[in-house]
Amino acid sequence: MAVYLDHAATSPIRPEVLAAYTAALGVVGNPSSIHAAGQEARMLLEEGRERIARALGADAVEVVLTSGGTEAVNLGIKGLWWAALAADPRRRRILSTAAEHHAALDSVAWLERHEGAIVEHVPVDALGRMRLDALEAALAERGGEVALITMLHASNEVGTVQPVAEVAALAARHGIPVHVDAVASLGQLPIDFHALRVAALSVSAHKIGGPVGVGALLLARSAVVEPLLHGGSQQRGRSGTQDAAGAAAFGLAAELATASLPETAGRMAELRDRLVAGILASVPGAVLRGDPEAAGRLPGNAHLTFAGCEGDSLLFLLDGAGFAVSTGSACQAGVPEPSHVLLAMGVPEPEARGALRFTLGPETAEAEIEALLSALPPAVEQARRAGLAAARPLLGRRGELSAS
Repeated sequence: MAVYLDHAATSPIRPEVLAAYTAALGVVGNPSSIHAAGQEARMLLEEGRERIARALGADAVEVVLTSGGTEAVNLGIKGLWWAALAADPRRRRILSTAAEHHAALDSVAWLERHEGAIVEHVPVDALGRMRLDALEAALAERGGEVALITMLHASNEVGTVQPVAEVAALAARHGIPVHVDAVASLGQLPIDFHALRVAALSVSAHKIGGPVGVGALLLARSAVVEPLLHGGSQQRGRSGTQDAAGAAAFGLAAELATASLPETAGRMAELRDRLVAGILASVPGAVLRGDPEAAGRLPGNAHLTFAGCEGDSLLFLLDGAGFAVSTGSACQAGVPEPSHVLLAMGVPEPEARGALRFTLGPETAEAEIEALLSALPPAVEQARRAGLAAARPLLGRRGELSAS
């Protein structure tokens, strides 16, 4: 069986969650129906919502269930922006960074193209963290025009934890709502929605051992969003028949992921540190990206670049050796591109092309880390030879350029 080190992309569904999910799928009834079957489904739905709320420091009424993290991010960004603009037509500006997940980047770009939003990217530092000095300067100059700030809770690529509480405090001085994409953080870091004092926060079930296709937007009681979907108003800001089985599964997954978080996160951090130290000691030219300090990084994230390599080549070599990892880069129309996150951090493009992201989960074993540390150095050497060979002109037998 392959060594799975791509938990940031999706995590294996937990056996107990799978059992609860399949049992819930057998419940027949629309949660909005008033008959007994409908009320049984409603009970499943609301119990799941309560569990999600407790795991994230929110109230159940603040949990808007969605079809996943992408929809939650879209609703948080577009819904808050439309509501702010309706309340004050001067507020058209969105502050974010160029290092966000594509769900946020594409949402703000869509608002810019189609709705007349003004998008301003606050710079990030060399670790991938939003620069508070630049944000403060932007707010001092144009705070009255800002409809929304959207940011990550922690980088899904390089793992750097973001200064959410500080950003929320700055935004509050100007009456600006903040949306936080916490999809990568759930199950890795403690999340207390009320303590953060933000307007909205997006999460997803399949990153923590839940099913794909289930997510949530935590929406503060004081926050207002314009809905993306219309036709029933079953939830605040979202219409559509609610997924009772999905809510039940997500609720259990969130409860399990947060119940033993300090121990789980501590164990993952120890394995991550062993992995990073082993790579840096055995692979010349390897560079850790993101915050090197444990407190400033997701415990399960190890993101490195390998000089002289194409990350995709290295990924395929490791895949062939039985290791599932990620480049952490976007791939547009099948053409590999360097990570937009690394470029925003100031990493030169040739170096950014050699990126690999290893992300651990609760069940990752020490033996799997040791196996990767044995397999990685020869894979890097082979990838470097392939990269150099691709860059050289073809030579004939006597050194002449070949026409083939």
